[in-house]
Amino acid sequence: MKTLQLSFCFLLYLSLASGVATAKVDQTFPHIDSNNGRHALMVDGKPYLILAAQTNNSANYAAALPDVWPVVEQMQANTLVIPVAWEQVEPQENAFDFSFVDTLIAQAREQDVRLVLLWFATWKNNAPHYAPSWVKLDNQRFPRVKTEDGKTLNSLSPHYRSTLEADKKAFVQLMRHLKKVDRERTVIMVQVQNEVGTYGSARDYSETAEEIFQQPVPQKLLTDAGRKAGKEPGNWETVFGEDADEFFHAWHIGRYVDEIAEAGKKEYPLPLYVNVALRNPFNPGQPGQYSSGGATDNVIPIWKSAAPHIDMISPDIYFRDHKTATRVMELYARDDNPLYIAEIGNDQPYARYFFDALGHGALGFAPFGMDNTKYSNYPLGAKTMDETVIKPFAELYRVFGAMGAEWAEISLNHRTWGFSEPVDTYSADKALWNAKGSDGEEKPEKDPEDNTQRQDLGDWTAEITYGRPAFWIEPPKGNSPASGGAVIAELGKDEYLVVGYHARVNFSPSKELVGEQYTFERVEEGHFDDGEWVFERVWNGDQTDWGLNFIEQPHVLKVKLATYKTN
Repeated sequence: MKTLQLSFCFLLYLSLASGVATAKVDQTFPHIDSNNGRHALMVDGKPYLILAAQTNNSANYAAALPDVWPVVEQMQANTLVIPVAWEQVEPQENAFDFSFVDTLIAQAREQDVRLVLLWFATWKNNAPHYAPSWVKLDNQRFPRVKTEDGKTLNSLSPHYRSTLEADKKAFVQLMRHLKKVDRERTVIMVQVQNEVGTYGSARDYSETAEEIFQQPVPQKLLTDAGRKAGKEPGNWETVFGEDADEFFHAWHIGRYVDEIAEAGKKEYPLPLYVNVALRNPFNPGQPGQYSSGGATDNVIPIWKSAAPHIDMISPDIYFRDHKTATRVMELYARDDNPLYIAEIGNDQPYARYFFDALGHGALGFAPFGMDNTKYSNYPLGAKTMDETVIKPFAELYRVFGAMGAEWAEISLNHRTWGFSEPVDTYSADKALWNAKGSDGEEKPEKDPEDNTQRQDLGDWTAEITYGRPAFWIEPPKGNSPASGGAVIAELGKDEYLVVGYHARVNFSPSKELVGEQYTFERVEEGHFDDGEWVFERVWNGDQTDWGLNFIEQPHVLKVKLATYKTN
């Protein structure tokens, strides 16, 4: 128990001590700006909100692109997230082929869409499936992870220079090629690997790995933690006890990925990130039951120390239930880590989490499987791709696409809060999700309070309710299916920008204003044009008497609150 407590203290201290590395950046390159724990992706010198469509894995060929662009357009996405596989750019060792990259960039420019590239190489969901045959079929040169009982897993080990150097060489060639051909900077970010880690074992137990495991914990990790965390020099087991195997694997995968990222940035300094196959934050299980070594919530500080050239650690969210999905965002939205939803399910219930992401200052949002290649990852996502799947995302992207730069600027410099409908109501054919939440707890009977959220904004309290008529008489019953959400940004004293969908938003004085009479001084619907607010109409009367009702479609409102004296 003492060892576990020390490990927790170590991670807590490291979490607080770590910070975003600040280096001089060419402002014309895409990069991340930070301001007091808030962040923005800068593209063409302006804040940029990624409203993405991510393809299925095997849409990364020119023949598949005609099935991609129509969905991007229907979704009103401004960014396409798509893989580039090691096997397709280096099918034979030292023979590189970037023809797909060139075709992709050319078509993206025609579509006026930006790109985020996913480097599928040593790891793609634990395995080297997207590595070239000369890598994945040569286990002597490129060894795989061995379990404690000697079984060989289909997960490449991070402990061999042969594998690292081969992957790094290919990634450097990719970044060098992007620098040469992408003068317009259509590509704005690159993901390094995909859902790194190992299923079936906490770490590699090969002889090579065992020798390293017995060596002292690297001084950098101990230094980043500081002596206040109670960590004295020693080998991994001495320092971390029962957590040693997982922490060891996370550190070495993090170092592996960082070396590739550092080399790539020397060629072309785009923002680089890693995505995460999550563990359940409430019932995580044991390392190896989830992807051990990946940047799961318990080892984010390890990764922050191991991989300083990675700009952000980004969750892939396939938990459908509200409690778990929103908890993940809380864990990954950190002062030292910009939140970016690298993947999320494309089924209707996931769309409302867009509001939570924006409330946490997210750089972007990328639903997975948005193409017409006739593949489905149900039950993680929708059964089929059609207009009903696209519409919920398109309605939100339409509104925020028109003010992406303005919202990203506001989010960088002002407080924001996001809300999504908390009661999960799925159809009967999804009984897998009906009876229990992902944490295994029985779902209680609905109560009006289940459909009500309140947030202290300082002088004011916001109340968000779901599933009510336009007038207050009826209690909130929730939408069926759950679809509502809202986001609030503080523009100044008593002034807020509010966007909602299938929700009612109201305000009342917080304890700071107890006893004051209050009112909506003015509620304007409008839009932004080149950074300037353009007034369209005033909401009043029926539109404000019972709160701000966002019914059939999202609206953008600028809200001014006020108090007044009665004597």
